[in-house]
Amino acid sequence: MMNDTDGDSRVGWIGLGKMGLPICDRLRDSGFQVKAFCRSDATTQLATAHGFAVSRTLAQTAAGCRFVASAISDDNALLDIVLGAGGLKETLAADQIYVETSTVSPEASARVAEALQARGCAYLRAPVSGSTATASQGALTALVSGPAAAFAAATKLFAAFTRKAFHVGVNEEARTLKLSINAMVGATSAMLAESLALARSGGLDDEIVMNVIAESAVASPLLQYKRGMVTSGDYPAAFSVSQMLKDFGLITQAAEAAACPMPLITSIREQYRAAAARGLGDRDFFVLTAKAP
Repeated sequence: MMNDTDGDSRVGWIGLGKMGLPICDRLRDSGFQVKAFCRSDATTQLATAHGFAVSRTLAQTAAGCRFVASAISDDNALLDIVLGAGGLKETLAADQIYVETSTVSPEASARVAEALQARGCAYLRAPVSGSTATASQGALTALVSGPAAAFAAATKLFAAFTRKAFHVGVNEEARTLKLSINAMVGATSAMLAESLALARSGGLDDEIVMNVIAESAVASPLLQYKRGMVTSGDYPAAFSVSQMLKDFGLITQAAEAAACPMPLITSIREQYRAAAARGLGDRDFFVLTAKAP
């Protein structure tokens, strides 16, 4: 357990969702004292059950903590907690470090960076790659951009919930890289769907196909993680079609801003839109691989 003489073991956390909760569990188990921002009674009960202190305002969340971190849903949520009334732009101090782990647009993140620069506090853009299972195992990958000194100061923080944290730049590089990776993740489901369709047309069983894929040149941790749902035909959402559509919107937005054509991603985005239109928005994004009814 670490000592708390300089406050480095205290973390103010915003967002106890699918990713935020297991990350906070890892922080707690690594000796960090987690103080969770709770707007509702349900979130308060959840935080208390997991051994976290509770705060009702963002100012209380940040008070006394070297690190303030968040795992939120989208651009609007990020802009609200930072730029809104009583937000972090009004409460963070120059000696604090804000670590933001979500998948958001480079544009929204740049607005946050500008606001926090005026406060003099360090801002680490640190979107994570991985699943809820890897979050629980402390095996996420963090893509981090921001001041190198702040990244170094957060070494123990990242070690608590990641397998590896990469420092990839000083501005919005981590945001762009996360979208680039998510483009490949989303495309994997679409590519596998077409490959399975061809295999099925030749009389092959999904389980046989997935067993072979797992030992082939195209094997990957993602395909291994999704293997069970593909062979069972059951697609409970670890990351839903609706969430992937949100990310593909961010990818398209970033690509257009950079004048970077992505025709394949544009086509795959339409497949996710079609899946959502069929009522599959709350299913895992690998539902693209499901057999036609």
